[in-house]
Amino acid sequence: TNSYDFKEVSGVSRVSEVSMTLPTLPTLLTLLTPLTLPFNSMQHTIQIDQIGMPQAEEMAHAVSTCVHCGFCLPACPTYQVLGEEMDSPRGRIVLMRDVLEGKMPLNAATPYIDRCLGCLGCVTACPSGVPYGELITSVRAYTEDTRERPLMDKLARTLVRATLPYPTRFRAASAMGKLARPFAKILPKQMSAMLSLVPDSVPAAAALPEIYPAQGIRRARVAFLSGCVQQVLAPQINWATLKVLAANGVEVIIPKGQGCCGSLGMHTGDATSARALAAINLNIFAMDVDAIVTNAAGCGSGMKEYGLLFKGTPYEAKARAFAAKVRDVSEFLDELGLIEMGPLPQPMKLAYHDACHLAHAQGVVGAPRRLLQRIPNLTLVEIPEGELCCGSAGTYNIEQPEIANELGARKARNIAKVTPDAVATGNIGCMVQIGKHAGLPVFHTMEVLAMAAKG
Repeated sequence: TNSYDFKEVSGVSRVSEVSMTLPTLPTLLTLLTPLTLPFNSMQHTIQIDQIGMPQAEEMAHAVSTCVHCGFCLPACPTYQVLGEEMDSPRGRIVLMRDVLEGKMPLNAATPYIDRCLGCLGCVTACPSGVPYGELITSVRAYTEDTRERPLMDKLARTLVRATLPYPTRFRAASAMGKLARPFAKILPKQMSAMLSLVPDSVPAAAALPEIYPAQGIRRARVAFLSGCVQQVLAPQINWATLKVLAANGVEVIIPKGQGCCGSLGMHTGDATSARALAAINLNIFAMDVDAIVTNAAGCGSGMKEYGLLFKGTPYEAKARAFAAKVRDVSEFLDELGLIEMGPLPQPMKLAYHDACHLAHAQGVVGAPRRLLQRIPNLTLVEIPEGELCCGSAGTYNIEQPEIANELGARKARNIAKVTPDAVATGNIGCMVQIGKHAGLPVFHTMEVLAMAAKG
């Protein structure tokens, strides 16, 4: 027996209470989807020429590709937490369509759009190939300048944008945040959430060289994005990355004057600042390298989207060429072929966590696992619900702290089920979130490889 309480909101069915016995709704959707896929692509009347931005065609295409099958529901963290259709990818697609068509006021849709982590778990799960990332990123950019935000939201976003992309400012902000932490409980939730992420201390700054030579015969030459937040919170990750690359015969160029890749602005709707920051790197990074590598999943995802970010601008061709060279460092090393690894100082049972912007946005899943499995005395274990976001997602911890904390606690419970000695992942945001909730050592994949690298 199935009982539903539906409320229709702009054509979206909102399920506020569901009690079911077998067959479950996902099972029924799975069975019925093959019958509906060819026929039920979502209709729209989006006027591409009236949207006023070059990405309008991508937005309309993404909307029309969705067949409303429901495979995205179990892959969506916010749907798993909130159980609301409008907090699922297919629900948000309907809302975004209605906003783009002018049928729904923006302020009615933004609470649901804002709650999207942008983890892109739905993209991996989607049988129709809906480019949801292109849609959500472009819609956020399209609506940012016209939407109304509460004062504290504006202030929090301004602080984030003014500090996180700039290591020197972020270091100073971390010191001030530590002093303000005793007052966190009396501050608005965004400020309190921000202070909860401030570390007790940050390591001393350590400037990277402009060239890090390969050991032995040079097998490749790459340019390296050094990152922003990671430089301040965990500079040892960059040094571990350089060590591993050098040990595998890779010469590394670290372009002087590089800055934030722009991913933070891109994924939060601030396309203008994202383009301004990205343009600096487009002009600084030389293209006569085998690859442009990064060790931060969010940065890699953003840089691979430069073609979309710069569409319709004089930088478009250069941006697409740049994006074609971008590789996550684990992806690059896996393609190159890892030189023999030594053992760790002591055996380790390691749980690998898939950073969403590595696994779902870039499709890099097997590469880091294959690299880690080359270490003789390391046992790699899989985390239950490993495909589900940990709740970090850039600034999500600040903007949606309750959902972020619930997802972080859920990830920690799943990690505890496999009783690892430590966790490895490929993104600094995930490292901070899992470290906060799991109470275990959390390493970057490159840190673990550096422990076993010869030379």
